Amino acid sequence: MASYDLIVIGAGPGGYVCAIRAAQLGLKVACVEGRDSLGGTCLNVGCIPSKALLHATHQLHEAEENFEKMGLTGARPKVDWKAMQAYKDDVIAQNTKGVEFLFKKNKVDWLKGWASIPRAGSVKVGEETHEAKNIVIATGSDSAALPGVEVDEDRVVTSTGALSLPKIPKRMAVIGGGVIGLEMGSVYARLGSEVTVIEYLDRLIPGSDGEVAKQFQRLLKRQGMSFILGASVQGAEVLKTKTKLSYKLRKDDSEHMLDTDVVLVATGRKPYTEGLGLDALGVKLTEGGQIATDKRYATNIDGVHAIGDAIEGPMLAHKAEDEGMAVAEILAGQAGHVNYGVIPGVIYTHPEVAAVGETEETLKEAGRAYKVGKFAFMGNGRAKANFAADGFVKILADKETDRILGAHIVGPYAGDLIHEICVALEFGAAAEDVARTCHAHPTYSEAVREAALACGDGAIHA
Repeated sequence: MASYDLIVIGAGPGGYVCAIRAAQLGLKVACVEGRDSLGGTCLNVGCIPSKALLHATHQLHEAEENFEKMGLTGARPKVDWKAMQAYKDDVIAQNTKGVEFLFKKNKVDWLKGWASIPRAGSVKVGEETHEAKNIVIATGSDSAALPGVEVDEDRVVTSTGALSLPKIPKRMAVIGGGVIGLEMGSVYARLGSEVTVIEYLDRLIPGSDGEVAKQFQRLLKRQGMSFILGASVQGAEVLKTKTKLSYKLRKDDSEHMLDTDVVLVATGRKPYTEGLGLDALGVKLTEGGQIATDKRYATNIDGVHAIGDAIEGPMLAHKAEDEGMAVAEILAGQAGHVNYGVIPGVIYTHPEVAAVGETEETLKEAGRAYKVGKFAFMGNGRAKANFAADGFVKILADKETDRILGAHIVGPYAGDLIHEICVALEFGAAAEDVARTCHAHPTYSEAVREAALACGDGAIHA
């Protein structure tokens, strides 16, 4: 048995960041993780491996569609799926070993095994019980189940199974038109699969800006993906040579059947707290099954805190990281804080989609007067040179004060470009502040400046 100032349960982005930050602030820290490698879902079977496959398949797209236009000729590349999987696995190993190195560097003890909390101040790992002044639960989330669809991670898979299919399917059905489904669907569409996305709502990426969702769907359709919207999946039957997916259209309750090879269930995620003993401990949960916390990430049990996907809020790795930093600082006697109004969301397809702050829909609902500045990447020299001129930048600003309220980008490197607006939001900047800031030429970032200019007298290159 060992005694610590802090034991963090879970070594995903929220957990390992929390542990490292707390150690940097002088606390004696341990982190419990039952996987054979650190990094949680994100680094092992989520964010990182999916981005590796997205990158690889984007290079394939460039070779097939654009190389010859640039004078690069030669035989078309062939897909070696086994080698691509090995590349993905190497990327995972590099990242997870990197976290292990950071633990050693910062003197964070890795308690290998699965944790339970028998009582406040104690964490049991295997047969050993360790004492801690404070405990942070950072156990993340798991794929949500869908009634009538039994996952076997072979023919009916979650995102985890989709990362390691034994072969590239000829046909794939994706249940859910959110981030995970569209990213993985995009990977297999580039690899030659016939991808059909089935979404319960009448639009993709629920909660996003409506104009962005429509434009994004058009671009993905152009890339070969098909969409069935307003459909409720009833069940999936795995047969010897195919999988039959049944669904109903909500507009007329008509029943339909779709033959496919692989079904990807991407209908969201749920907090993962199994085995912790929260019921016996008396930890209060929300109606949605998340761990209830106050503004300082404390549960109703003294000394027990929670962050990341296990609590309310968007299930994003960077949101968990910010909360991990904040709770570590709070436990070290500092004023940890997260600005939930400035948490960007990104979809890493091509083109990428990124957003932060308000949408037109939320502003209209709130009755707030606003103005829109838009600029299409078609007017951006760098984007045209790189065959990346699809999409646009949209900035929303207060009609009277010009203060930026939100931004939405469909286009090249949108996930990187959005952070200029994140900084602007953090400092309460106006669209004019961005418009008057010199941007290097030629860069994609000039499109952000042009959209800011469009909030005033008008963009230059539109």
